[in-house]
Amino acid sequence: MELTPVSQRFVLHWGEMGTRWGVNRTVAQIHALLFITGRPLNAEELADTLTVARSNISNSLKELQNWQLIRTVHVLGDRRDHFETSGDVWELFRIIVAERQRREIEPTLLVLKECMDSPDFQQESPLAQERIRSTWQFMDTLTSWTREMLRLSTATLSRVLKMGASIQKLLGRDK
Repeated sequence: MELTPVSQRFVLHWGEMGTRWGVNRTVAQIHALLFITGRPLNAEELADTLTVARSNISNSLKELQNWQLIRTVHVLGDRRDHFETSGDVWELFRIIVAERQRREIEPTLLVLKECMDSPDFQQESPLAQERIRSTWQFMDTLTSWTREMLRLSTATLSRVLKMGASIQKLLGRDK
């Protein structure tokens, strides 16, 4: 498949951004390609279009499936697996945020809680205790807020995000 210059730029940039977000470049490029084409592609098409080794494609597809960002679909008359992603950026946002929370934030909350529950916690300096507690409280509050935001309809979530700092006025707390 030949990409248009705009599609190629999008895919290449998404790969670069992926590396900045801690995601393998090929993983991000595959996702971008599936997103921008809007149709199921098989592994060979992905490898040929991105000029990437087939083994790299296979590993990257597994990673995207683990993140729940792609699904396997079948095309009539073709025995190969094809892969597609959602075309809804809000749905993708929700999946990524939920997965990052599950993979990164929740384990940290667990460790912080274990630290606070440990009998050795009392032997830490008051400053260390307070910082561990405040970190746990912050992350717990952020996690609760994130879960609530992800439950909102897309229209409501979009409106909340667009409000930005003006939410201070709504709450009656101006600078």
